[in-house]
Amino acid sequence: MTTITISQGRVALDDPHACTDANDILTVFGALFDTLVRRTPDGGYGPSLATEWTVSEDARRYQFRLREGVLFHDGEPCDAKAVRYALLRMARPDMGATLGAPGVYAQYLAGLQVEVLGRYEVALTLAQPIADLFDILAYGHIVSPRAVEAAGDDLARRAVGTGPYRLHAYHPGERIELRANPGHFDGKPTFDGVTWVRGETAASRAEALRTGQVDIANGLPRSALSELPASSFTVQEHLAPTALIMMFNAASGPASDPRVRLALNLAIDRQALVDDVLGGAGQPLHGFVSPAHYGADPDAPPFTQDLAEARRLLAAAGHGDGLTLNLYCPTRLPDEAQALADAVEEQLSPLGVRFKRHIEPDRVHYANQVRLKAIHDVCVFDSSPMSVFRVLHEKIDSRVRGSWWEGYSNPAVERLIDVARGTVSAEAREKLYRQCYRLLQQDPPWLYLYNHRRVIGLRGRHPGWSMRRDGVVDIRALPPL
Repeated sequence: MTTITISQGRVALDDPHACTDANDILTVFGALFDTLVRRTPDGGYGPSLATEWTVSEDARRYQFRLREGVLFHDGEPCDAKAVRYALLRMARPDMGATLGAPGVYAQYLAGLQVEVLGRYEVALTLAQPIADLFDILAYGHIVSPRAVEAAGDDLARRAVGTGPYRLHAYHPGERIELRANPGHFDGKPTFDGVTWVRGETAASRAEALRTGQVDIANGLPRSALSELPASSFTVQEHLAPTALIMMFNAASGPASDPRVRLALNLAIDRQALVDDVLGGAGQPLHGFVSPAHYGADPDAPPFTQDLAEARRLLAAAGHGDGLTLNLYCPTRLPDEAQALADAVEEQLSPLGVRFKRHIEPDRVHYANQVRLKAIHDVCVFDSSPMSVFRVLHEKIDSRVRGSWWEGYSNPAVERLIDVARGTVSAEAREKLYRQCYRLLQQDPPWLYLYNHRRVIGLRGRHPGWSMRRDGVVDIRALPPL
């Protein structure tokens, strides 16, 4: 029996329709569940439970042909009725809560109509055009209606999908055990079983991999790149697409002036932040999404520190003698938030910019305050969706005023968003998003800081393997270990 053990910092199940970008949860979900479409290595989407589809010219109607004969782990058929149940559950306004923000998916799927056209054919009709609907459907885990209806609050009993592995045991916070689903439509899974265990620290995870207690360890210290021998281990560093930022209060206060926001972006030495705060384990961020995102402009010029121009802009905004910004700061997520605030303030000090700190240890309360637009002048935050459309919708578009919108308005960007919503061609839509990227460099809504670089290790040599671009360990794509 071939089983593998994976060590990561957190071991948890969640509701399959909770909105999360957490790689430690998504790796488990990716083994348990299938979706209509799945991410491909190039960042696009390919077949999964749906084998083919059509999209209307106005990007409002999507019609899918489903695989026939697929069964849930409880033996129930996965047919058009089951797909309809799962998608309508995902679209409920009380679903998709993340860090206190309910209805994340409902803001896209409100008014969704799902028609059963045949046992293996469904049609989705949206209230508004969404050419990037696959960004949402890639997280639309198709669950067994019978299992969910019987589950109550039992997360383990909701974890009944059609994926290549089925849940065997769940010990919250400590251990998740899966067993192979040999009848999966992709063929027999690579492993007979997969187990996730919690490794409390990066060092302990590295030691567990080195001593053979686990086969894969995620979130290793950078020292593992040199300390784990290449003859016995595959150790890779990869870009984490979550953007580390400071969100400005663009509705009131000093940061409501675009000159102030641009000045602070020009005053920052991002590489120095990466070196000083992360010990080099990061990459400077020069736009509203990471370089791994579809729609990021690889040819856009990076920000370079220009204190003279920053001073000029601050003076023009009436802050030639400096200013004090009220900074809202959590104690975790990011865990380096307070050290980051110190380092940013030190870099801004030549301009006379200071922070008055408001520290919040309760991360859920912190997220709720951000959602309620109560961030003082600026707050330490992150932006995690892999979808450029979701970032623009939830954080940038002033007409939507989404969960994480902080008063920013840019009519030129909003016009591009409107065109992109109805542009079915991926190539044409990408060009529109690259225009957004440039505009959001010229008039930044946030202080762009960095992306983390993470380290993962696998037992054995696997030169053909690489981490998926969204930073999630894809159990289906792992090599034999």
